[in-house]
Amino acid sequence: MRVSDGPTGLERGDGGADTEATPAGACEADRGLSRAQRVTRSHHFREAFDGGCRWAGRFLVMWLRRGEGASLRLGVVASRRSFRRAVDRARAKRLLREAYRLNRDRLCGDCDVILVARRDILQAKRQDVEKDLLEAAGKAGIRRAG
Repeated sequence: MRVSDGPTGLERGDGGADTEATPAGACEADRGLSRAQRVTRSHHFREAFDGGCRWAGRFLVMWLRRGEGASLRLGVVASRRSFRRAVDRARAKRLLREAYRLNRDRLCGDCDVILVARRDILQAKRQDVEKDLLEAAGKAGIRRAG
């Protein structure tokens, strides 16, 4: 059974998913952040913080972890000390993840990236966070030329 969504022409099948195909060249799985592309172990975060390689921007602080298993994975931190409300911590982490996800192809290197949110990120737009991320990556030497 098919149900029409009205004059737009979008139709849904029994599963509820849109039946339209994705545009050519757009691969949704490639643009996401899978578990393998994230830093999940606390000792990896500790290694990054103890390593001392950090670059600060207006909205974030970037830490790099080099070593075994490092491959441009992402770790995100928004501390309770900086963001009292859980809703603010979630928004800060979401902005950092999205900025990284959209610009991951502009980064290179064999290191893990840990992004720590700063308080000012709550007033920032995503484009501002992206710009700050790319500036920090340039200082760190992990931004691709071009």
